[in-house]
Amino acid sequence: MVELDLGVAADADTPPVRPPRGRDGLLRGLLRNGKAIAGLVILALFVAVAVLAPVLAPGDPTLIRGLGAQPPSLDHLLGTTAKGQDVLALNVWGARSSLFVGFTVGVLATLVGLLVGLASAYLGKNVDNLLSLVTNVFLLLPGLPLLVILAAFLPQGIGTVIIVLVITGWAGSARVLRSQAMSIRGKDFVAAAQVTGESSVRIMFREMLPNMASIVMSTLLSCVIFGIGAQAGLEFLGLGDISTTSWGTNLYWASNDGALLTGSWWVFVPPGVAIALVAFALSLVNYGVDETTNPRLRTPRRRVSATAPTPVADLRVDPAIAKEDAR
Repeated sequence: MVELDLGVAADADTPPVRPPRGRDGLLRGLLRNGKAIAGLVILALFVAVAVLAPVLAPGDPTLIRGLGAQPPSLDHLLGTTAKGQDVLALNVWGARSSLFVGFTVGVLATLVGLLVGLASAYLGKNVDNLLSLVTNVFLLLPGLPLLVILAAFLPQGIGTVIIVLVITGWAGSARVLRSQAMSIRGKDFVAAAQVTGESSVRIMFREMLPNMASIVMSTLLSCVIFGIGAQAGLEFLGLGDISTTSWGTNLYWASNDGALLTGSWWVFVPPGVAIALVAFALSLVNYGVDETTNPRLRTPRRRVSATAPTPVADLRVDPAIAKEDAR
């Protein structure tokens, strides 16, 4: 019988798509993704503003710099508050607190969720049942009332805000990471590591965790978005540390000073836009992670028109085999 080498003729300009391997492959994939690059650029701009706050807006941002409720002008690019504070300085310095709390909450909530997820998936049924019960309790508790109760009874401060947000935000990430860890738990390389006598901690963090890099990064980005938004919500309600300068406290004082009633849009729009842009940038990076790690999303899509020629299979027959078959 004649052996046929069947292969679809590929466009010479279209390189083969291969899934990224390991953390280096994930980073290379993100740097080639347009959405991820756009998100990283926006994040870098906000981080640069936060770091350079003493240079961009020197001095105490809460000091009175002019007349109250003044619209944007050359002297005050974003206008002034009802007290006469410079809105631009308040938002530049507010980026420091908001980004610090958001990323700290994201890292800690993801770390707690990762530990719970790995332990539930690997340490057996009894541990899984106990941790699943605790996770389900935190998932069933209403988030906003729990935030309000904890923030009201604990002493004010950034540390309290971080603790409250981690307590209320780890359960969702734990559920997602547990599901991923359960699917990896049954792989052959985990069984091989158990046979060789490796410890449980080594198997969880050296064998299972590297294969969860993409889902861990997506969970981290989601937790950071939650941290920034939840901090702004708590401080807007007056339950955070209103003595600090952040985007949430800027919204709180804008509401207290009647900026909405007086139509002073330049007071409450900048912090709201800043929060939205950071969340948008993190979402873009998250989409980039999905497209980098999901082969279906990374497959290049070519436009097909009605007049385009139909691809024909390339049927190549080995001449030696064809000659022998003819005999």
